[in-house]
Amino acid sequence: MSTLMPWLALLYGSPLALLLWLHVRRRRRREARSLETLNKSVRAGLTEPMSLHPVVDPSICMGSGSCTRACPENTLGIVNGKAYLVNPTVCIGHGACAAACPVEAIELVFGTERRGIDIPYVKPTFETNVPGIYIAGELGGMGLIRKAAEQGRQAMESISRYRAEGDQLDVLIVGAGPAGLSATLAAMDKKLRFVTLEQEDSLGGTVYHYPRNKIVLTQPVTLPIVGQVKLGEVSKESLLEFWQGITDRTGMPISFGECVDRISAVDRGFLVKTGRSEYRTRSVLLAVGRRGTPRKLGVPGEELSKVVYRLVDPEQYRGKSVLVVGGGDSAIEAAVAIALEPGTRVTLSYRGEAFGRVKQKNRERMSEAEQSGRLRVLLRSTMVRIDGQHALLDQEGQSVNLENDAVIVCAGGILPMPMLKEIGIRVETKFGTA
Repeated sequence: MSTLMPWLALLYGSPLALLLWLHVRRRRRREARSLETLNKSVRAGLTEPMSLHPVVDPSICMGSGSCTRACPENTLGIVNGKAYLVNPTVCIGHGACAAACPVEAIELVFGTERRGIDIPYVKPTFETNVPGIYIAGELGGMGLIRKAAEQGRQAMESISRYRAEGDQLDVLIVGAGPAGLSATLAAMDKKLRFVTLEQEDSLGGTVYHYPRNKIVLTQPVTLPIVGQVKLGEVSKESLLEFWQGITDRTGMPISFGECVDRISAVDRGFLVKTGRSEYRTRSVLLAVGRRGTPRKLGVPGEELSKVVYRLVDPEQYRGKSVLVVGGGDSAIEAAVAIALEPGTRVTLSYRGEAFGRVKQKNRERMSEAEQSGRLRVLLRSTMVRIDGQHALLDQEGQSVNLENDAVIVCAGGILPMPMLKEIGIRVETKFGTA
């Protein structure tokens, strides 16, 4: 019997050894890919997350990889046997990684030690320190679609406990993203007197500005009037179509293209002024995103209809002369996408000496488009004037006059923090804290 033992050990041990070898090999390859992604992020200067993001406690993490598999954006990887944020700038803060971690080694936080993020103070009722002003969704730090929608509903629960007097509105809702749409449904369900404003000409909030066909992760959510909805992983377009369908089916009243200019406290409520009208309301629910109002250039001609602040569809610029202004990923992505359309003549203008914090892939695509002659890049250039057929730039003291059919300004957004502070809302700066 003793002579059979080595053979039995070899017979049963070999498959196990093979499986172990394959596991170790696969894990090393995965770690190598993660390290490569991390190094690219570091070289490009893309090391600071934009909003809510995971922080991994290495003393607890067991390196199972559950978090990396749960993240559709591939922001997490395994480095030296531990989970690590290898692609920080693409993290959208949905928290799927934290939910998937079997040992609770992940905490979701705002900001970093170097880069703080301003978050308004909000009570558990979603009321700020200013009685009657409420905040729900991304502005309050919650970008996750399901939780933003839930916050909109819960905020309306709090608001509905107090009704307005006279001809006041019960509530004015600002924003038509997930939080604002859910709040609007709740206001309809509770038969409140309300108005919903959206500064853009479309619903969806921040989701509307996601890249085309971006996969959006959303868990089941319960919406007033509609009930529970299960979507899972869907594209940006499918999610917007879903929201539009609910809007059409329920008859949700939304005033598009109406931006809030000022909110002032008055007797028993607030006076809200927009570019179109004035509203007296008992309460205000701010359900806006953190993109803010598009940052403008402040040059003559910027009010022309050919000047826009986001790229919706590259095909609409086919055969045209287009100027894209900006030095971030959104500007490069817009310029390259339009340059791929037949007959376009695209110029990318940036005031800086070089493109700094942009993704390596976008940098490569821009370089390829420039070398092929489809894209002209003008560094150290600033806009001077826009007219019907031209755009005038200044590049280091030299005038550059471009034939032009359209201008796309990708200069970021102005967050509503000054307005919040003017109202009296307390804003806290988070440096890597929850």
